[in-house]
Amino acid sequence: MVEDRSTQRRPTINDVAEVSGLSRGTVSRVLTGEGYVSKESRTAVLKAVRTTGYVANRHARGLATQRSHTVAFVLSEPQHRLFEDPNFSILLRECTQALAAHDIMLVLTIAGSEADRKRVGRFVSEGGVDGALLVSDHTGSSLVDELSATGIPLVVCGRPLEHGQDIAYVAADDRDGARRMVHHLREIGREHITTIAGPQDTSGGVERLEGFHDVLGSVDENRIAVGDYSHQSGERAMRQLLERSPDLDAVFVASDLMAAGALEALHRAGRRVPEDVAVGGFDDSSVAERCVPPLTTVRQPWSRISKEMVRLLLDMIDGDTPAGMILPTALVRRKST
Repeated sequence: MVEDRSTQRRPTINDVAEVSGLSRGTVSRVLTGEGYVSKESRTAVLKAVRTTGYVANRHARGLATQRSHTVAFVLSEPQHRLFEDPNFSILLRECTQALAAHDIMLVLTIAGSEADRKRVGRFVSEGGVDGALLVSDHTGSSLVDELSATGIPLVVCGRPLEHGQDIAYVAADDRDGARRMVHHLREIGREHITTIAGPQDTSGGVERLEGFHDVLGSVDENRIAVGDYSHQSGERAMRQLLERSPDLDAVFVASDLMAAGALEALHRAGRRVPEDVAVGGFDDSSVAERCVPPLTTVRQPWSRISKEMVRLLLDMIDGDTPAGMILPTALVRRKST
């Protein structure tokens, strides 16, 4: 006789208590992670969970612990940038996987306009999430203050320019990475080095330009152009540099995506890479290997950045104070220099 599964009763916490031989309260403390439970009791409860096939009710658990077991991934960029810039996709994927290991859901929110930022702020303040990961913050339209004011734990990707030790963040060492690249361009004999800097309302844009100046000192403004990390802005900025400084023999570009645009502008101008102009990028994204020629660049440790952001956030959800972390970069040499 085939058993009708539709009539099977779903295992409850009481079944787990009965099988484990422990009280319902002890079982609840093990399942929610709240309160002290001995190692022996914890082992017995987990064994009973496997035996009974019990699955915790997330909504009920949230009511008991005052947690939603959900985290917001807040991208402070227009929506199309999520699909255009591979760095954002990597961060989203890696953070999702890191949180999944703790049975926590990640909710993607886009805050690319003032209206979007207000909606995201309301969503977070209404208690829909336990914490937030903020990516690509901009000065002047910063979400840091608004999200911090909600009282939820917050971790920023990149060093916040307008805030001190009160904000948790994880960043690559942008300034040192830029220094590495410019030193490399000098070591291969380039004398007229230019740069396409990132947006100066972001920490990465500011610090990579500072690293450029650390090596070369005061530089003629004609040797500096600024983009917004997009392919189009890199192409446009490269054309500007060719007009202003036709003798240039190298360019440090503050992102791989902008560097891809710069390479196109150089090819159309009849400049050979690297024979006439050496090109260095920043990120070591998938774009770098697809460039023609493959791009020398600065590697950001995206996987570790994501994992550390999640770790700091979970620590803060558990009551720890905010902390900042700066991770090292590495120079990756390919055929564009």
